[in-house]
Amino acid sequence: MRAALPLILLCAVWFGAVPATADERPVTVVELFTSQGCSSCPPADALLGKLGEYEEILPLALHVDYWDYIGWKDTFARAAHTKRQKAYAYSFGTRSIYTPQMVIGGVDQAVGSHAVEVMDVIHRHKAKPQRVAIRTTQATDGVARIRIERMTHRDLPAEMLVQIVRFVPRAKVDISRGENAGLSITSTNVVTDIQGFGVWNGMDAAEFDLPNPIAPEGQAAAIILQAARKGGYPGEIMAAIKLD
Repeated sequence: MRAALPLILLCAVWFGAVPATADERPVTVVELFTSQGCSSCPPADALLGKLGEYEEILPLALHVDYWDYIGWKDTFARAAHTKRQKAYAYSFGTRSIYTPQMVIGGVDQAVGSHAVEVMDVIHRHKAKPQRVAIRTTQATDGVARIRIERMTHRDLPAEMLVQIVRFVPRAKVDISRGENAGLSITSTNVVTDIQGFGVWNGMDAAEFDLPNPIAPEGQAAAIILQAARKGGYPGEIMAAIKLD
């Protein structure tokens, strides 16, 4: 059955046998809400790691804190991640949150351990036409900047937040207590901070200075342009770019 296929074969079926190289293709953002204390999360963590091999996908692990009471305190958990997941739940019209949950492109969700469902949603996002482009640029004064411009004549959201996401590319943790006691879990792109630093109205092209430093030593960063829904809730991710 398809659901039983190994991750490596599933990814080859959906994205091609060889991981894509970086170019101007749009990047699909996949946010995994996970916890080291969640017994059903390790398969989702592994899937996120596999997705990280593809340049056109930006996988992000957001560790939540609401399972910390069941015997193991997640070493990467942040209350801000739980708050972001609750905000997505509001946007999706639901009241409950769970792990492992993947949010794809800011607008679709799937159980993070259901590989076939996850990759089907990602495939649909990859097929969408590019509406916004983000590119890095360098000013004459040496300041690192990004340039955002529209790629479509269709309407865009009136308010889009420019955010920098900082993350640890890979981390391995040995779990000694709780539901995953005895396991060694490898996490990919563990988010440490999401910081907004600009707003774009979707009209004329605009440039924004990147925060300095871009990321602490040992971490990487990416830029996400995300529509702001009424009430400040997160909406569709219009574009993203990984920073070198």
